[in-house]
Amino acid sequence: MQQQPGFIEDKQIEWQTAGEGIRRKIMAHDPSLMLVKVEFEQGAVGAVHKHVHVQITHIESGVFEVEIAGDKKVLKKGDGFHIPSNVEHAVICLKKGVLIDVFSPMREDFLQ
Repeated sequence: MQQQPGFIEDKQIEWQTAGEGIRRKIMAHDPSLMLVKVEFEQGAVGAVHKHVHVQITHIESGVFEVEIAGDKKVLKKGDGFHIPSNVEHAVICLKKGVLIDVFSPMREDFLQ
C-alpha cells in the first residue's frame, strides 16, 4: 500500500496501539520513507531494539531518556536524535510526550 502524494491531516489518521502506554499514527509513507507520530505515557518504555531502517526522531513534546549504542542522554521538546541502520536503541518516557519518527526505507512491519 502506497499513499498518494498530498496533504496530511492529523485528525484524519487513527491511533494504533504500539505497546503498553504507547500509541502511534502512520502519517505518510512510500517505499523509501515513512513519517510516524508516537505518543508515550510517562514511564512507557521503547525497549532496546535495532532494525535495518535509518531513523531520525524529533521530540515534539515531553522528556525522554534516549539510549543509542549504549550511550544515554535525557532529551526534551525540540531535541532530536539520529540512529544509523542496525544500531541498538531505546527510550524511556520521563514526562508524557510525542516523538516524530522518520524511517528510511519505510517500516513495512508497521503496516501489518
